[in-house]
Amino acid sequence: MSARKPSQKFITTRWSLIAAAGGEDARAALATLCEVYWPPCYAFVRRHGHDADTALDLTQGFFTRLLEGNDLASVDRERGRFRSWLLASLKHHLANDWHRAQAQKRGGGAPHLTIDATEAESQYSLLELSHDVTPERLFERHWALSLLERALGSVREEWRRMGKSPLFERLAGSLTSDAELSSYQSIAADFGMTENTVKVTVHRLRQRYRAALHEEIALTVESDDAVEGELRYLLDALA
Repeated sequence: MSARKPSQKFITTRWSLIAAAGGEDARAALATLCEVYWPPCYAFVRRHGHDADTALDLTQGFFTRLLEGNDLASVDRERGRFRSWLLASLKHHLANDWHRAQAQKRGGGAPHLTIDATEAESQYSLLELSHDVTPERLFERHWALSLLERALGSVREEWRRMGKSPLFERLAGSLTSDAELSSYQSIAADFGMTENTVKVTVHRLRQRYRAALHEEIALTVESDDAVEGELRYLLDALA
């Protein structure tokens, strides 16, 4: 199973398009990325000492202003990574109390982001591990977790379309750890495969998962050259 070639949609939703800060395509791309990567923002706000209700309101207000505004180029940002720009924008939002703008009448036609309160708090609690973790570090952990979940979901959907969901679920654990030899033997017996075929399948699955991670990261950096560095940085954030 070889890695997929980037589709046209993949190419046109890169951070480089958003960084240009122009056109409806850029706004749509921003909305898509915000839909995926709001949990790190919520975690950052919560870690600043806000309760769950206030953090939800602040995060929702941040994305509302971000998606409805025309000031994408006004925030001082590091253009190379969407992650860095989004965090800088969020800090600016909190410093200026932008959530008060929620009371203002909004214009029509702008994309909106809906945040599930239960999911937001659940994801925050998952990685809120110790009192010495900074808001920035927690933001990075949630960002990395979101990337891993997106990549895993992408590969899972591919296997579902191939009618191989049961096999995928048995092999998915091998993406984060080496399976025991007895597991290979058991899987081979259950699915009518040889043990060597299972090992080859696991190897290809890991390759595809890594490719999926690269694809997710490439949506949030400005060049292909930055993908590997960003991957290493975010995996370190989970260590």
